[in-house]
Amino acid sequence: MIVVTGGAGFIGSNLVRGLNLLGETEILVVDDLSDGHKFTNLVDCTICDYEDLDAFRARVRAGTLPTLRCIFHQGACSDTTEWNGKLMMDSNFAYSRELLHYSLSERIPLIYASSAAIYGADTRFVEEPAAENPLNVYGYSKLLFDEVVRRHTASAQSQVVGLRYFNVYGPGEAHKGSMASVAFHFNNQVVADGEARLFEGSDGYDAGEQLRDFIYVDDVVAVNLWFYAHADRSGIFNVGTGSASTFNAVADAVIAWHGSGRKRYIPFPEHLIGAYQSFTEADISALRGAGYTAEFMDVATGVTAYLDRLAASAA
Repeated sequence: MIVVTGGAGFIGSNLVRGLNLLGETEILVVDDLSDGHKFTNLVDCTICDYEDLDAFRARVRAGTLPTLRCIFHQGACSDTTEWNGKLMMDSNFAYSRELLHYSLSERIPLIYASSAAIYGADTRFVEEPAAENPLNVYGYSKLLFDEVVRRHTASAQSQVVGLRYFNVYGPGEAHKGSMASVAFHFNNQVVADGEARLFEGSDGYDAGEQLRDFIYVDDVVAVNLWFYAHADRSGIFNVGTGSASTFNAVADAVIAWHGSGRKRYIPFPEHLIGAYQSFTEADISALRGAGYTAEFMDVATGVTAYLDRLAASAA
């Protein structure tokens, strides 16, 4: 059996779908469906069981889980604007640490979601402590767990892989609300109002010219599945395209897909001043060094694929 935590969420459900395409159906999805809207992400997935997050954590602590082949740990509180540190550290740090100790003791491969939020406002995006300067408690919770993993790497007798996701976009993110990708929001805005709304300049960048490493969710799934197929590879790796794109480029791709629309720039939110990454670009040297050779979709290709799937789903 394979476990996918956060399996009803955005990346988790796409990962379940990717496992299904490999013929994997013995999948236990773990999630918290307090927000029942997420169930729609699993409707076209094949799984063998579902377990509530709290019940699953209790079984991890008691050591009563069945024999597992791999744990894909995607579950987390991913709201970067959440400042409840107690909640964040329990959801993202304590839970992850429980799974780490269990997987190490049982020698079960653990592939987990880390985050580029660890780098904060640093302009270097390489998997080294000197570049890790989170701007919020979300980023800190992810960093602290990565540091625990690093301390166990040398003695681990099973695979442990941390994947630092950059800006992921794609189908299955509607439930994320304000935390959904800019591609999702730009599309909704163009459909509703004929315009995509972007932030004015910040941190020395002109309006809409802030840069992020936007990566399509299918590429993220492909990296996860590659490590699943290469259980001899462990470590912490950036998962981005390696090339930053502007928010303007994302909006332009959305508008081009619709064939009409315009951009409008709105004031930069005060609550994000000092807590916003105006530039991210993954250094993927370590990922390439591990042997991952597949190319990543650029923004124009990824946004087109995304909106094509949204249109097909609506139809």
